Amino acid sequence: MMENFFKLKNLHLLISVLVVIPVAFTYGLFPGEMSPILFDFEVQTTDLKNVFRAIMGLYLAFVAFWILGILNEKFWTAATIANLLFMTGLAFGRFISFIIDGLPSLVFVFGTFGELVLGIFSAFNLVKYSKAKSSI
Repeated sequence: MMENFFKLKNLHLLISVLVVIPVAFTYGLFPGEMSPILFDFEVQTTDLKNVFRAIMGLYLAFVAFWILGILNEKFWTAATIANLLFMTGLAFGRFISFIIDGLPSLVFVFGTFGELVLGIFSAFNLVKYSKAKSSI
């Protein structure tokens, strides 16, 4: 089972898991305490903390699905599509923000680049391994 983690086919999912888990916890565990240290904003209201913790839950749910796709071949295609949509959806939203709001801090610019790369990598693997599977 662990050998599945290290297949090239699963690399986009594995990288996403390793990146999204700490991001989820950074957003959700201590949003009021960590935000002034890491970001150019403060989370001061209970409602905003609730939003960040909900985002953490959503991110961790996707992580669980990606792990399921790594461990169980039946879920790989769906997990890869979910990864593609997750990463490109985040990048698209950030690009809209770049246009409307201007450039954010460097951590978010770097994140956007990473999301776009992982989204493209997911699409590449989806095409590559779907063709390989259908030709068997």
